[in-house]
Amino acid sequence: MSKSAKGFQVNQKVVYPSQGVGIILALEKKSFKNEKIPYYRIYLEVSDMTIMVPVDKAEGLGIRPIVPKDEALRAIELIGEDYEPIPSDWKLRYQMNLELLKKGSISDIASIVRSLYHRSKVKELPILERKLYDSALKLLEDEIAYSIKKSREEVETIIFSRLEAE
Repeated sequence: MSKSAKGFQVNQKVVYPSQGVGIILALEKKSFKNEKIPYYRIYLEVSDMTIMVPVDKAEGLGIRPIVPKDEALRAIELIGEDYEPIPSDWKLRYQMNLELLKKGSISDIASIVRSLYHRSKVKELPILERKLYDSALKLLEDEIAYSIKKSREEVETIIFSRLEAE
């Protein structure tokens, strides 16, 4: 399905779970305890930040390639589907959604957006949960935009039209 983290190339766009879409700027070796360790230098546009990730840790951190177009379109479909009601206890809900966000698959992120969007229509979300929703929405918009080659604004319109199609 997806290639291993060791297969990333310079200039490849990748998803860093809970951080967003990034581009691999370089593959560099840094000295650490008298050993040369290969690192990816990844630029995250969403936070205007460059990070260094050891190549052998990238997969464990959940760094993965941008999903193919069909998977991005499937995530958009998922947003408009029926779903199981989520717990009314916001702390439990927050914990469940935080775990999904850390896993970082596009379908997990889409389900967070869907459930918290609908929950916010019933009752205003607590601040922490609102931040989680905003992060998930931004991650989803970014990855889908790159995958289907549309602007973030177009993707945002598509997502909200699916969310509101009740």
